[in-house]
Amino acid sequence: MNQLLKEFRDFLLRGDIISLAVAFIMAGAFLPVVNSFTNGIVLNFIAAIVGKPNFDDIGLDVGDSRLLIGTFLTAVVNLILVGGAVFFFIVKPVEAIRARQKSGAEPAPADPEDIALLREIRDLLKNR
Repeated sequence: MNQLLKEFRDFLLRGDIISLAVAFIMAGAFLPVVNSFTNGIVLNFIAAIVGKPNFDDIGLDVGDSRLLIGTFLTAVVNLILVGGAVFFFIVKPVEAIRARQKSGAEPAPADPEDIALLREIRDLLKNR
C-alpha cells in the first residue's frame, strides 16, 4: 500500500499534472474575460451590423420541434474567439519564451580526444 501511495504522489508531483492543473485553473479564470468580450463587444458589433445581438433567434421548425441553429452559431463564434485568444495570448508567448531559452542554450561540449581520433581514422580510411 505504501508503494502505491508513493507512486501516486510521484505522479502528482510530476510537471505534467501540475501544468494541467494550472491550465484548468487559468481556463476557469480566463473564460469569463473572453465571454464578457464576446457578449459585450463582439456580439454587440454583430448586432450593429446585422440588427441582432446574437444568433439565438435563428432556428428551423421541424414538425413539433425547433432546431436551434442560432444557438449553435453563437457557440461557434464563442469557440473561435476563445481559441484565438488562447492561441495569441497564451500559446504564442509561451512558444516565443521557449524558443528564446533554446537559443540561449550552451553549445555542445567538444568531443573527447578518442572520438576525434576515431573520426580522423574513419575519414582517412574513407579517402583510400
